[in-house]
Amino acid sequence: MSDVASVSLGVWVGTGARDETAEEAGISHFLEHLLFKGTDARTAREIAEAVDAVGGDMNAYTTKEYTTFYVRLLAEHLALGIDILCDILRAPALRPEEVDAERQVILEEVLMHLDEPADVVQERFAEAMFPDHPLGREVLGLPEVIKSVGVPEIRRFFDRHYLPRNMVAAVAGCVDHDAVAEEIDRRFVGRDGGAPPERFPPGAKPRERTVVFDGTEQAHLVYGVRAPERCSPERFSLAALNHVLGGGLSSRLFQEVREQRGLAYSIGSDRVAYDDSGALAVSVGTSPENAHEVLGLIVTAFDELVESGITERELEVAKGYLRADLLLSLEDSGARMSRIGASLLLHGKVLTVGEIEERIEAVTMEAVHDVASRVLSGNRVLAVVGPFEESEFR
Repeated sequence: MSDVASVSLGVWVGTGARDETAEEAGISHFLEHLLFKGTDARTAREIAEAVDAVGGDMNAYTTKEYTTFYVRLLAEHLALGIDILCDILRAPALRPEEVDAERQVILEEVLMHLDEPADVVQERFAEAMFPDHPLGREVLGLPEVIKSVGVPEIRRFFDRHYLPRNMVAAVAGCVDHDAVAEEIDRRFVGRDGGAPPERFPPGAKPRERTVVFDGTEQAHLVYGVRAPERCSPERFSLAALNHVLGGGLSSRLFQEVREQRGLAYSIGSDRVAYDDSGALAVSVGTSPENAHEVLGLIVTAFDELVESGITERELEVAKGYLRADLLLSLEDSGARMSRIGASLLLHGKVLTVGEIEERIEAVTMEAVHDVASRVLSGNRVLAVVGPFEESEFR
Protein backbone atom coordinates (compact mmCIF):
# COMPACT_ATOMS: atom_id res chain seq x y z
CA MET A 1 0.00 0.00 0.00
CA SER A 2 2.42 2.62 -1.27
CA ASP A 3 -0.05 5.47 -0.84
CA VAL A 4 -0.41 5.19 2.96
CA ALA A 5 1.87 6.35 5.75
CA SER A 6 1.00 3.55 8.17
CA VAL A 7 1.92 -0.09 8.49
CA SER A 8 0.06 -2.77 10.43
CA LEU A 9 1.74 -5.93 11.64
CA GLY A 10 -0.12 -8.82 13.26
CA VAL A 11 0.65 -12.32 14.43
CA TRP A 12 -2.13 -14.91 14.58
CA VAL A 13 -1.60 -17.83 16.96
CA GLY A 14 -3.80 -20.75 15.93
CA THR A 15 -4.92 -21.54 19.46
CA GLY A 16 -7.95 -20.20 21.28
CA ALA A 17 -10.43 -21.02 23.98
CA ARG A 18 -11.65 -24.23 22.34
CA ASP A 19 -8.13 -25.68 22.54
CA GLU A 20 -8.04 -25.54 26.35
CA THR A 21 -8.96 -28.36 28.68
CA ALA A 22 -11.47 -27.59 31.44
CA GLU A 23 -8.50 -27.20 33.78
CA GLU A 24 -6.96 -24.63 31.42
CA ALA A 25 -10.14 -22.68 30.61
CA GLY A 26 -9.09 -19.05 30.27
CA ILE A 27 -5.33 -19.47 29.78
CA SER A 28 -5.41 -18.24 26.16
CA HIS A 29 -7.07 -15.01 27.27
CA PHE A 30 -4.74 -14.80 30.29
CA LEU A 31 -1.73 -15.04 27.96
CA GLU A 32 -3.18 -12.33 25.74
CA HIS A 33 -2.88 -9.99 28.74
CA LEU A 34 0.42 -11.32 30.06
CA LEU A 35 2.45 -10.98 26.88
CA PHE A 36 2.22 -7.19 27.24
CA LYS A 37 3.54 -7.34 30.82
CA GLY A 38 7.13 -7.57 29.68
CA THR A 39 9.86 -9.79 28.30
CA ASP A 40 13.38 -10.72 29.31
CA ALA A 41 14.56 -7.54 27.55
CA ARG A 42 11.73 -5.07 28.26
CA THR A 43 9.40 -4.15 31.09
CA ALA A 44 5.71 -3.48 30.51
CA ARG A 45 6.33 0.25 30.90
CA GLU A 46 9.17 0.20 28.39
CA ILE A 47 6.95 -1.53 25.83
CA ALA A 48 4.13 0.98 26.37
CA GLU A 49 6.45 3.98 26.21
CA ALA A 50 8.20 2.77 23.06
CA VAL A 51 4.90 2.39 21.20
CA ASP A 52 3.44 5.65 22.56
CA ALA A 53 6.58 7.58 21.63
CA VAL A 54 5.96 6.90 17.93
CA GLY A 55 2.19 7.36 18.10
CA GLY A 56 1.52 3.66 17.59
CA ASP A 57 -1.33 1.42 18.67
CA MET A 58 -0.74 -2.05 20.09
CA ASN A 59 -3.35 -4.54 21.23
CA ALA A 60 -4.57 -8.13 21.13
CA TYR A 61 -7.73 -10.20 21.27
CA THR A 62 -8.68 -13.81 21.93
CA THR A 63 -11.30 -15.86 20.12
CA LYS A 64 -12.41 -19.46 20.40
CA GLU A 65 -9.95 -20.63 17.74
CA TYR A 66 -7.08 -18.14 17.66
CA THR A 67 -5.36 -15.30 19.48
CA THR A 68 -4.14 -12.20 17.66
CA PHE A 69 -1.49 -9.63 18.60
CA TYR A 70 -0.99 -6.55 16.46
CA VAL A 71 0.67 -3.15 16.23
CA ARG A 72 -0.09 -0.23 13.90
CA LEU A 73 2.36 2.64 13.46
CA LEU A 74 4.05 4.81 10.88
CA ALA A 75 5.92 2.84 8.21
CA GLU A 76 9.17 4.53 9.23
CA HIS A 77 8.89 2.76 12.61
CA LEU A 78 8.17 -0.73 11.26
CA ALA A 79 11.42 -2.15 12.65
CA LEU A 80 10.35 -1.15 16.16
CA GLY A 81 6.97 -2.81 15.70
CA ILE A 82 8.53 -6.04 14.46
CA ASP A 83 11.06 -6.04 17.28
CA ILE A 84 8.51 -5.56 20.06
CA LEU A 85 5.88 -7.92 18.65
CA CYS A 86 8.38 -10.72 18.04
CA ASP A 87 9.93 -10.15 21.46
CA ILE A 88 6.66 -10.61 23.38
CA LEU A 89 5.73 -13.67 21.30
CA ARG A 90 9.12 -15.30 21.71
CA ALA A 91 10.24 -14.51 25.25
CA PRO A 92 7.51 -13.28 27.61
CA ALA A 93 8.80 -12.93 31.15
CA LEU A 94 5.67 -14.23 32.93
CA ARG A 95 6.89 -12.85 36.25
CA PRO A 96 4.86 -14.20 39.21
CA GLU A 97 4.05 -10.76 40.62
CA GLU A 98 2.79 -9.55 37.23
CA VAL A 99 0.73 -12.71 36.74
CA ASP A 100 -0.95 -12.10 40.10
CA ALA A 101 -1.65 -8.45 39.27
CA GLU A 102 -3.16 -9.31 35.89
CA ARG A 103 -5.17 -12.13 37.45
CA GLN A 104 -7.23 -9.54 39.32
CA VAL A 105 -7.65 -7.44 36.17
CA ILE A 106 -9.12 -10.43 34.34
CA LEU A 107 -11.45 -11.27 37.22
CA GLU A 108 -12.72 -7.68 37.03
CA GLU A 109 -13.24 -8.16 33.30
CA VAL A 110 -15.30 -11.28 34.00
CA LEU A 111 -17.45 -9.35 36.51
CA MET A 112 -17.93 -6.53 34.00
CA HIS A 113 -19.04 -9.10 31.42
CA LEU A 114 -21.55 -10.63 33.86
CA ASP A 115 -23.11 -7.19 34.40
CA GLU A 116 -24.01 -6.99 30.71
CA PRO A 117 -27.14 -9.06 29.97
CA ALA A 118 -26.51 -8.71 26.22
CA ASP A 119 -23.18 -10.50 26.78
CA VAL A 120 -24.62 -13.09 29.15
CA VAL A 121 -27.33 -14.15 26.70
CA GLN A 122 -24.70 -14.77 24.01
CA GLU A 123 -22.74 -16.93 26.44
CA ARG A 124 -25.82 -18.94 27.38
CA PHE A 125 -26.70 -19.37 23.71
CA ALA A 126 -23.25 -20.79 22.96
CA GLU A 127 -23.52 -23.19 25.89
CA ALA A 128 -26.87 -24.44 24.61
CA MET A 129 -25.75 -24.61 20.97
CA PHE A 130 -22.56 -26.58 21.77
CA PRO A 131 -23.31 -28.39 25.05
CA ASP A 132 -20.42 -30.16 26.79
CA HIS A 133 -17.97 -28.86 24.18
CA PRO A 134 -15.21 -26.23 24.38
CA LEU A 135 -17.00 -24.11 21.75
CA GLY A 136 -19.72 -23.60 24.33
CA ARG A 137 -17.34 -22.08 26.87
CA GLU A 138 -16.77 -18.37 27.33
CA VAL A 139 -13.43 -17.09 25.98
CA LEU A 140 -12.69 -15.27 29.25
CA GLY A 141 -12.49 -18.63 31.02
CA LEU A 142 -13.67 -20.05 34.30
CA PRO A 143 -13.16 -17.83 37.38
CA GLU A 144 -11.96 -20.78 39.45
CA VAL A 145 -9.22 -21.48 36.88
CA ILE A 146 -8.21 -17.83 36.64
CA LYS A 147 -7.94 -17.63 40.43
CA SER A 148 -5.79 -20.74 40.79
CA VAL A 149 -3.66 -21.16 37.66
CA GLY A 150 0.02 -20.52 38.22
CA VAL A 151 3.07 -19.55 36.19
CA PRO A 152 4.17 -23.17 35.51
CA GLU A 153 0.82 -24.06 33.90
CA ILE A 154 0.75 -20.87 31.87
CA ARG A 155 4.35 -21.38 30.73
CA ARG A 156 3.61 -24.97 29.64
CA PHE A 157 0.61 -23.79 27.61
CA PHE A 158 2.72 -21.08 25.96
CA ASP A 159 5.58 -23.48 25.15
CA ARG A 160 3.12 -25.96 23.61
CA HIS A 161 1.14 -23.58 21.42
CA TYR A 162 3.17 -20.43 20.72
CA LEU A 163 5.46 -21.99 18.15
CA PRO A 164 6.15 -20.94 14.51
CA ARG A 165 4.16 -23.72 12.83
CA ASN A 166 1.09 -22.62 14.76
CA MET A 167 1.53 -18.94 13.92
CA VAL A 168 0.93 -16.66 10.94
CA ALA A 169 2.39 -13.19 10.48
CA ALA A 170 0.65 -10.63 8.29
CA VAL A 171 1.76 -7.13 7.34
CA ALA A 172 0.04 -4.43 5.29
CA GLY A 173 1.08 -0.89 4.45
CA CYS A 174 4.08 0.79 2.88
CA VAL A 175 6.35 -2.26 3.21
CA ASP A 176 8.48 -4.68 1.23
CA HIS A 177 7.38 -8.30 1.64
CA ASP A 178 10.78 -9.96 1.43
CA ALA A 179 12.43 -7.52 3.82
CA VAL A 180 9.70 -7.99 6.43
CA ALA A 181 9.75 -11.78 6.11
CA GLU A 182 13.51 -11.82 6.58
CA GLU A 183 13.28 -9.66 9.72
CA ILE A 184 10.60 -11.89 11.27
CA ASP A 185 12.48 -15.09 10.42
CA ARG A 186 15.64 -13.70 11.98
CA ARG A 187 13.90 -13.05 15.28
CA PHE A 188 12.52 -16.58 15.54
CA VAL A 189 15.78 -18.40 14.87
CA GLY A 190 16.09 -21.29 17.32
CA ARG A 191 12.37 -21.47 18.09
CA ASP A 192 11.08 -24.10 15.68
CA GLY A 193 8.33 -26.69 15.58
CA GLY A 194 4.78 -26.65 16.77
CA ALA A 195 1.58 -27.63 14.99
CA PRO A 196 -2.06 -26.59 14.90
CA PRO A 197 -3.94 -28.10 17.84
CA GLU A 198 -6.00 -31.24 17.36
CA ARG A 199 -9.73 -30.56 17.57
CA PHE A 200 -12.91 -32.61 17.76
CA PRO A 201 -16.28 -31.46 16.44
CA PRO A 202 -19.30 -30.85 18.68
CA GLY A 203 -21.38 -33.99 18.90
CA ALA A 204 -24.16 -33.50 21.44
CA LYS A 205 -27.52 -32.28 20.20
CA PRO A 206 -28.15 -28.60 20.99
CA ARG A 207 -30.35 -27.81 23.98
CA GLU A 208 -33.65 -26.29 22.92
CA ARG A 209 -33.80 -23.39 25.37
CA THR A 210 -32.10 -21.73 28.28
CA VAL A 211 -33.67 -18.95 30.34
CA VAL A 212 -31.80 -16.83 32.91
CA PHE A 213 -33.91 -14.77 35.30
CA ASP A 214 -32.66 -11.19 35.59
CA GLY A 215 -34.68 -8.17 36.62
CA THR A 216 -33.54 -6.10 33.65
CA GLU A 217 -35.48 -3.38 31.87
CA GLN A 218 -35.14 -5.27 28.59
CA ALA A 219 -35.44 -8.90 27.64
CA HIS A 220 -32.47 -10.17 25.63
CA LEU A 221 -33.05 -13.01 23.20
CA VAL A 222 -30.82 -15.05 20.88
CA TYR A 223 -32.47 -17.55 18.55
CA GLY A 224 -30.56 -19.67 16.07
CA VAL A 225 -29.34 -22.92 14.59
CA ARG A 226 -26.11 -24.72 13.87
CA ALA A 227 -24.61 -23.77 10.52
CA PRO A 228 -21.88 -25.07 8.18
CA GLU A 229 -18.22 -24.88 9.08
CA ARG A 230 -15.89 -22.08 8.01
CA CYS A 231 -14.64 -23.60 4.74
CA SER A 232 -17.99 -24.88 3.54
CA PRO A 233 -18.61 -24.20 -0.17
CA GLU A 234 -22.04 -22.93 0.94
CA ARG A 235 -20.61 -20.05 2.94
CA PHE A 236 -21.34 -17.39 0.32
CA SER A 237 -24.94 -18.56 -0.05
CA LEU A 238 -25.19 -18.54 3.73
CA ALA A 239 -23.82 -14.99 3.84
CA ALA A 240 -26.57 -13.88 1.44
CA LEU A 241 -29.17 -15.69 3.53
CA ASN A 242 -27.90 -14.00 6.69
CA HIS A 243 -28.16 -10.57 5.07
CA VAL A 244 -31.76 -11.18 4.03
CA LEU A 245 -32.70 -12.52 7.46
CA GLY A 246 -31.23 -9.82 9.67
CA GLY A 247 -27.84 -8.71 8.40
CA GLY A 248 -28.70 -5.28 7.06
CA LEU A 249 -31.06 -2.32 7.29
CA SER A 250 -33.23 -3.78 4.51
CA SER A 251 -33.36 -7.24 6.11
CA ARG A 252 -36.68 -8.88 6.86
CA LEU A 253 -36.33 -8.76 10.62
CA PHE A 254 -35.01 -5.19 10.85
CA GLN A 255 -37.84 -3.95 8.65
CA GLU A 256 -40.54 -5.97 10.38
CA VAL A 257 -39.49 -5.69 14.03
CA ARG A 258 -38.03 -2.19 14.16
CA GLU A 259 -39.24 -0.16 11.20
CA GLN A 260 -42.82 -1.39 10.91
CA ARG A 261 -43.69 -2.40 14.49
CA GLY A 262 -41.22 -0.42 16.60
CA LEU A 263 -40.63 -3.38 18.92
CA ALA A 264 -36.84 -3.03 19.27
CA TYR A 265 -34.11 -0.47 18.86
CA SER A 266 -31.76 -3.02 17.38
CA ILE A 267 -32.18 -6.49 15.91
CA GLY A 268 -29.75 -8.37 13.72
CA SER A 269 -28.47 -11.76 12.66
CA ASP A 270 -24.92 -13.01 12.43
CA ARG A 271 -23.04 -16.09 11.32
CA VAL A 272 -20.11 -17.51 13.27
CA ALA A 273 -18.02 -20.24 11.68
CA TYR A 274 -15.45 -22.60 13.17
CA ASP A 275 -13.21 -25.36 11.83
CA ASP A 276 -15.92 -27.98 12.04
CA SER A 277 -19.21 -26.26 12.87
CA GLY A 278 -20.89 -22.89 13.14
CA ALA A 279 -24.08 -21.05 14.02
CA LEU A 280 -26.52 -18.59 12.48
CA ALA A 281 -28.41 -16.58 15.09
CA VAL A 282 -30.66 -13.56 15.59
CA SER A 283 -30.03 -11.26 18.59
CA VAL A 284 -32.49 -8.68 19.92
CA GLY A 285 -33.28 -6.64 23.01
CA THR A 286 -36.91 -5.69 23.61
CA SER A 287 -39.35 -4.84 26.39
CA PRO A 288 -40.36 -7.93 28.40
CA GLU A 289 -44.00 -7.46 27.42
CA ASN A 290 -42.99 -7.63 23.73
CA ALA A 291 -40.62 -10.58 24.00
CA HIS A 292 -43.06 -13.27 22.90
CA GLU A 293 -44.31 -11.22 19.96
CA VAL A 294 -40.76 -10.56 18.77
CA LEU A 295 -39.85 -14.22 19.16
CA GLY A 296 -42.88 -15.16 17.11
CA LEU A 297 -41.78 -12.84 14.31
CA ILE A 298 -38.29 -14.38 14.32
CA VAL A 299 -39.70 -17.91 14.16
CA THR A 300 -41.98 -16.87 11.29
CA ALA A 301 -39.01 -15.39 9.40
CA PHE A 302 -37.12 -18.67 9.75
CA ASP A 303 -40.15 -20.70 8.61
CA GLU A 304 -40.83 -18.50 5.57
CA LEU A 305 -37.21 -18.74 4.42
CA VAL A 306 -37.31 -22.52 4.77
CA GLU A 307 -40.53 -22.68 2.79
CA SER A 308 -39.99 -20.11 0.06
CA GLY A 309 -36.37 -18.90 0.09
CA ILE A 310 -35.59 -15.32 -0.92
CA THR A 311 -36.70 -13.03 -3.72
CA GLU A 312 -34.70 -11.93 -6.73
CA ARG A 313 -34.53 -8.38 -5.38
CA GLU A 314 -33.33 -9.59 -1.97
CA LEU A 315 -30.53 -11.54 -3.65
CA GLU A 316 -29.54 -8.48 -5.68
CA VAL A 317 -29.40 -6.32 -2.53
CA ALA A 318 -27.47 -8.95 -0.57
CA LYS A 319 -24.85 -9.32 -3.32
CA GLY A 320 -24.40 -5.58 -3.53
CA TYR A 321 -24.00 -5.33 0.23
CA LEU A 322 -21.50 -8.19 0.48
CA ARG A 323 -19.36 -6.82 -2.35
CA ALA A 324 -19.31 -3.29 -0.95
CA ASP A 325 -18.63 -4.56 2.57
CA LEU A 326 -15.58 -6.41 1.26
CA LEU A 327 -14.21 -3.43 -0.66
CA LEU A 328 -14.89 -0.89 2.10
CA SER A 329 -13.08 -3.13 4.58
CA LEU A 330 -9.85 -2.66 2.64
CA GLU A 331 -9.58 1.08 3.20
CA ASP A 332 -6.77 0.99 5.78
CA SER A 333 -3.69 -1.06 6.58
CA GLY A 334 -5.20 -2.60 9.72
CA ALA A 335 -8.18 -4.02 7.84
CA ARG A 336 -5.97 -5.44 5.09
CA MET A 337 -3.62 -6.99 7.63
CA SER A 338 -6.57 -8.65 9.37
CA ARG A 339 -7.96 -10.04 6.13
CA ILE A 340 -4.76 -11.68 4.96
CA GLY A 341 -3.75 -12.90 8.43
CA ALA A 342 -7.09 -14.50 9.23
CA SER A 343 -7.42 -15.95 5.71
CA LEU A 344 -4.01 -17.60 5.80
CA LEU A 345 -4.47 -19.03 9.28
CA LEU A 346 -8.08 -20.17 8.95
CA HIS A 347 -8.32 -21.08 5.25
CA GLY A 348 -4.70 -21.84 4.40
CA LYS A 349 -4.75 -19.33 1.54
CA VAL A 350 -5.68 -15.76 0.74
CA LEU A 351 -8.32 -15.36 -1.95
CA THR A 352 -7.94 -12.28 -4.08
CA VAL A 353 -10.65 -9.63 -3.98
CA GLY A 354 -11.60 -10.64 -7.52
CA GLU A 355 -12.01 -14.29 -6.53
CA ILE A 356 -14.30 -13.36 -3.65
CA GLU A 357 -16.35 -11.08 -5.89
CA GLU A 358 -16.79 -13.94 -8.37
CA ARG A 359 -18.03 -16.26 -5.62
CA ILE A 360 -20.48 -13.67 -4.37
CA GLU A 361 -21.79 -13.06 -7.88
CA ALA A 362 -22.17 -16.82 -8.46
CA VAL A 363 -24.71 -17.21 -5.62
CA THR A 364 -28.18 -18.11 -6.94
CA MET A 365 -31.66 -17.96 -5.45
CA GLU A 366 -31.80 -21.75 -5.66
CA ALA A 367 -28.55 -22.12 -3.70
CA VAL A 368 -29.79 -19.77 -0.98
CA HIS A 369 -33.12 -21.60 -0.73
CA ASP A 370 -31.31 -24.92 -0.51
CA VAL A 371 -29.09 -23.79 2.36
CA ALA A 372 -32.06 -22.10 4.09
CA SER A 373 -34.23 -25.20 3.90
CA ARG A 374 -31.53 -27.39 5.43
CA VAL A 375 -29.90 -25.05 7.94
CA LEU A 376 -32.90 -23.14 9.29
CA SER A 377 -34.95 -26.30 9.70
CA GLY A 378 -32.34 -27.78 12.02
CA ASN A 379 -32.54 -27.94 15.80
CA ARG A 380 -33.33 -24.40 16.94
CA VAL A 381 -31.96 -22.90 20.14
CA LEU A 382 -33.40 -20.07 22.22
CA ALA A 383 -31.50 -18.21 24.95
CA VAL A 384 -33.25 -15.56 27.06
CA VAL A 385 -32.04 -13.22 29.79
CA GLY A 386 -34.75 -11.17 31.47
CA PRO A 387 -37.53 -11.17 34.08
CA PHE A 388 -38.85 -14.60 33.08
CA GLU A 389 -39.05 -18.15 34.31
CA GLU A 390 -38.17 -20.96 31.93
CA SER A 391 -41.78 -22.17 31.95
CA GLU A 392 -42.81 -18.97 30.14
CA PHE A 393 -41.00 -20.13 26.99
CA ARG A 394 -42.32 -23.67 26.60
